[in-house]
Amino acid sequence: MARDIGIDLGTANVLINVSGKGIVLNEPSVVAVNTESNKVVAVGSDAYEMVGRTPGNIRVIRPLKNGVIADFDITEAMLSYFIEKLNVKGFMAKPNILICAPTGVTSIEQKAIIQAAEKSGGGNVYLDFEPKVAAVGAGLDIFKPQGNLVIDIGGGTTDIAVLSMGEIVTSQSLRYAGDRMNQDIMNYIKNKHNLLIGSRTAEQIKIEIGSAYEPDPNETITVRGRDMVEGLPKQTTVSAVEVQEAMHDGLMSIVRTTKSVLESTPPELSADIIDRGIMLTGGGALLHGIDQLIAAELQVPVLTADHPLEAVALGTGTLLKNIQKHQRH
Repeated sequence: MARDIGIDLGTANVLINVSGKGIVLNEPSVVAVNTESNKVVAVGSDAYEMVGRTPGNIRVIRPLKNGVIADFDITEAMLSYFIEKLNVKGFMAKPNILICAPTGVTSIEQKAIIQAAEKSGGGNVYLDFEPKVAAVGAGLDIFKPQGNLVIDIGGGTTDIAVLSMGEIVTSQSLRYAGDRMNQDIMNYIKNKHNLLIGSRTAEQIKIEIGSAYEPDPNETITVRGRDMVEGLPKQTTVSAVEVQEAMHDGLMSIVRTTKSVLESTPPELSADIIDRGIMLTGGGALLHGIDQLIAAELQVPVLTADHPLEAVALGTGTLLKNIQKHQRH
């Protein structure tokens, strides 16, 4: 008997949920490849350690860009590696696999994702949309005839969807999410402080002092990088207010897109959303004050899932139990 597997194939992280065991794997979606031999050198956490620190013949690749497969072979190698690592295939048995994709993926991209999973050892492969699966993982009962609004802020995409009776009623996906926040912080520090920093440093700044709403003016962090003028290592101090300024335009694009999803929502479902609030999931939901920002701008209560990073993976576990009932292949 093969165990069913749910995969949250994220731009930043891959999470795998095995039926009966829960989430057994959570690793960065990163692969290190030797460019001379084209061999995969490291996958996941081991490869992430190498980001920005490799010699010329080793390339660190993130095979998913904006929630979509940018490098098919590397994605397949990564999935195969993770699935083998789990050792769940069993003898002659192929597990059912449920993979989650952003709402904006095209049918060609959907086929590519399904194909990568099939090649990496799956039996029946099903595909479902991230905000729907995240809503289930956050504990919402989306199968009732009532409106639920979910904002799933991942690494590559933010997916906003209104759900009712187990289906997406209206949704939009935008390519502003965790990675772009990091990029905005890098650009801001480069322009304002003449300091070049890497994406890992930017992520650290975001996690430690990043705030989407009314940042503490006294909160600062020491940042090290390379001086653009002299080319030498340098350190400077960056404040929480500056980090908020760096991310402000991007965060407002999430607010605007949510507004436009609400505007195209049937009035009965809109009424439900005012009562029930908006559910935030994904790693971006951990950004300090993002719930307050959205609540203040939209005048609707905003809740954050208990385990926002794991919501999609947890949702796959629930959906796999009813796979035949609710799935489109």
